[in-house]
Amino acid sequence: MTTLLTLHPNDDVAVALSDLAPGDTGGDGTTIRSDVPGGHKVARRDLRAGELVHKYGQVIGVTTTEVLAGEHVHVHNLAMPADGARSGAGTTGRAEPVDAARRTFDGYVRADGRTATRNFVGVLTSVNCAATVARQVARRFEDVDLPGVDGVVALTHGSGCGMADHGPGWEILRRTLSGYARHPNIGGVVVVGLGCEVNELSGLVKELGVDDHVPVESFSIQDVGGTAAAVAEGERGVRAIAERIRGARREQVGLEHLVLGLQCGGSDGWSGLSANPALGVASDIVVRAGGTSMLGETPEIYGAEHLLAARAVDDGVSRRLLDRIAWWERYVETQGTTLDGNPSPGNKAGGITTILEKSLGAVAKAGNSPLSEVVEYGQRPTRVGLVFMDTPGFDPVSVTGMVAGGANVIAFTTGRGSVFGSKPVPTVKLASNSAMAARMSDDIDVDCGPVVSAGVSLREMGATVLDTILDVASGRRSASESLGLGGEEMVPWQMGAVL
Repeated sequence: MTTLLTLHPNDDVAVALSDLAPGDTGGDGTTIRSDVPGGHKVARRDLRAGELVHKYGQVIGVTTTEVLAGEHVHVHNLAMPADGARSGAGTTGRAEPVDAARRTFDGYVRADGRTATRNFVGVLTSVNCAATVARQVARRFEDVDLPGVDGVVALTHGSGCGMADHGPGWEILRRTLSGYARHPNIGGVVVVGLGCEVNELSGLVKELGVDDHVPVESFSIQDVGGTAAAVAEGERGVRAIAERIRGARREQVGLEHLVLGLQCGGSDGWSGLSANPALGVASDIVVRAGGTSMLGETPEIYGAEHLLAARAVDDGVSRRLLDRIAWWERYVETQGTTLDGNPSPGNKAGGITTILEKSLGAVAKAGNSPLSEVVEYGQRPTRVGLVFMDTPGFDPVSVTGMVAGGANVIAFTTGRGSVFGSKPVPTVKLASNSAMAARMSDDIDVDCGPVVSAGVSLREMGATVLDTILDVASGRRSASESLGLGGEEMVPWQMGAVL
């Protein structure tokens, strides 16, 4: 029985397919010398101290001690290599055609031509001081049936005052709030301010840029007379908007109307073998059909950026991607850390050792399609196809940027388990291993574990993932929606001084 999986002929390590103990023998004849948890790495040959180690055919680290064939390779004997020792060559790859009978979903086609997967009324705040009012307004509709409306969502955040009224932090906040207000899943929006914030209500409403077909109401808490009066005014505004948008009806549209956000969180050693590449297959189908897939988490492509750059449609796109990597290297240095600080304790417990290894598994979510564009955080793409958005790796912040940029479905892979949601956009969660999928079954939409445990092909699993995404895009509740998740996960990237 095969107990070790070698991902590339030139790899120095193999992946343990189950928990292994000293004396066990891998399918390639390797004798195991130490306890190795499933999903972790085993040395395929003797390695000298200071030797670069390869997985996925790419550098993932350097040995800190001598490692013998059959030994566990992890944080105790593997570290980040010196600058410049990462893999520098990439292949362009090619998205292989995948048979998929289904190429449509049922969405709400808006007047501007974009397609919504949900029809929400948003209660958007200019400042955190208005967050409680917005949440209380949304709660008043939790058990209320608004015909033709999928729900009311409080779109709150932790900023809006005590900040400069210019610069990157200001631009990101305004772009994010405008992106949510203009999102096709928001049929109408009530904007609530306190009345004395830096992010002034009148200026925000003027710059939201929503189309004429989107009803907008706004007020400040100070002007209407305090908290209770503001909640009542918000409730009135929601009901007025709901009445106007109740006539929206779903209609069948093609995959070119899908904007798929690609996210991973709580990754483990299985993520790069099952859920991520299966999502990559689904992403390639979307792109080939004229749709858009959006990859983010810049710190989590570090060490794999050359693979994406090699697939860029032109030199300008490639340079822009590499420029963002260079910015992040400078940024984390000013914060007294490194990009290798990204893998969490949970990632490491699941078998991931360095950020290079994590990134090489993470980019598999993007399949093999050409990279058509690189956009800023929260920016709406101008091109279709595979797009990269510069976001942090922290899940709520990353997905907030993608939603602001127009993603109408989020596909979220996880190995350790996640309880993430992303109103007003549905999140489809994909498990990398069947044990976690069974343990957290209420939170998982697709178990991708059989790719490793039962030999299911990535093509077959990718088609299953896409079918689930399209079902959810058409109105079926995702696991996170059924649990009522997603109301607390709007977290714009906050930059700059807090004054």
